[in-house]
Amino acid sequence: MKSYRDLLTRCPRLGGEVPFSYCEREAGEFPCRQIVRCWEAGFPVEAYLRETLTKEIWERFCSQIPKERMTTLIDLVEAAKRRRKERE
Repeated sequence: MKSYRDLLTRCPRLGGEVPFSYCEREAGEFPCRQIVRCWEAGFPVEAYLRETLTKEIWERFCSQIPKERMTTLIDLVEAAKRRRKERE
């Protein structure tokens, strides 16, 4: 299976370029909820995710209810803080 982890795209949520590997795990065990929308023009992202995620994770990912905007922003800030601490 081909790896797409190093491909870059502009993230509409963060406002800058991010690698596909970030989008794959942006939400912990789940990919970013916008991953298909952002990457579908570049490669068959849905097919790739179906191959790489377990059936259970894929179904849970697809059935997620979008969070309110403020909750999403708070989650993004907390995730960024955790990543920064991991690098230190």
